Amino acid sequence: MISTETKIYQLLGLAARARKLTTGEELVVSEVRAQQAKLVILSEDASDNTMKKLSDKCNSYNVEKHVFGSREALGHAIGKESRVVLAVTDSGFAKKLSGLLNEL
Repeated sequence: MISTETKIYQLLGLAARARKLTTGEELVVSEVRAQQAKLVILSEDASDNTMKKLSDKCNSYNVEKHVFGSREALGHAIGKESRVVLAVTDSGFAKKLSGLLNEL
């Protein structure tokens, strides 16, 4: 039985390979502004500043936001260095991830 967390990391990896992910604070903020981001995932160890900035942005643009995983785990899942914030730009991936994240 695969854990829900493992499924989330696997889906993030798939989304990354499909080029449906944006990473990095500034890029994610501009995706949210452009209403391209369907779902935002922040690492649990993001700074308070980053948390607040992205929470405010997501709230004002009505984008779903979740706090999940460490920056190392998120980076590893998408085959990159550690990542603090990810934006999913595909509604299919976002819907599936949202369901799994809400299970946790």
